[in-house]
Amino acid sequence: MQLTIVLPTYNEAENLEKMVRALLALTIPCSVLVVDDNSPDGTGQIADRLCGEFPGRVKVLHRQGKEGLGKAYLAGFRQAIEDGAELIIQMDCDFSHQPKYVPEMVSAAEDADMVLASRFAPGGKVDETWAWWRKLLSWFANSVYVRLMLNTNLRDSTGGFRLWRRETLIGMDIQNRIHSNGYVFQVEMAYVALKLGYKIKEIPIYFPDREQGESKMSFYIQREAALRVLEVRRRHGHLRPEHRVIETPAMDQVKA
Repeated sequence: MQLTIVLPTYNEAENLEKMVRALLALTIPCSVLVVDDNSPDGTGQIADRLCGEFPGRVKVLHRQGKEGLGKAYLAGFRQAIEDGAELIIQMDCDFSHQPKYVPEMVSAAEDADMVLASRFAPGGKVDETWAWWRKLLSWFANSVYVRLMLNTNLRDSTGGFRLWRRETLIGMDIQNRIHSNGYVFQVEMAYVALKLGYKIKEIPIYFPDREQGESKMSFYIQREAALRVLEVRRRHGHLRPEHRVIETPAMDQVKA
């Protein structure tokens, strides 16, 4: 099956080339779509060079500026679908999402509509250097707060290392239904998939801190995401499997 890996980037010049080479070296054939938000550190230019070195396997989508994680992913998903991808993986470029898990995710997708590489599923783990309060906050947000507020069984709703089937993204009508643009984007995507009856499988992973560059995560971002969880429930709580988009329209068409 045609696999495309979507990498949203902003100032990832230290990581992008290493990540792309690691992904292309996997035993599972894949292509990489870099979605760059006009990074001032030259990440977009590195992506262009890699496109020339790996024609047909690396592609870059240049955006005008930093518009948020959600919009970057939606643009990448749309492009991947238009390019014919059957499986689409979303992941960070900083190596906190490790390429070695990609084959396991593809295997798990044989009987799932979305695969979530989970820090908090049994067997999962976060970086040992995290402070205790950071571990507790992240665990509580995912394994208690979001599960309780949205009545889901997912243990890592904010995790951004995921595999989607093409049909799942189309059926979710993501271009019209998904409105979040920060880290709550991940929560909204998972919740809509569950409400529409799609099967999500969590597999455990080890989640290390990034190797190079600076994290975009902050306490403010985490707090904002928590506050917006109830908005996600209000917006999508009515959804049922019969609300899926069954046909395969162009992703820019609006469906009521």
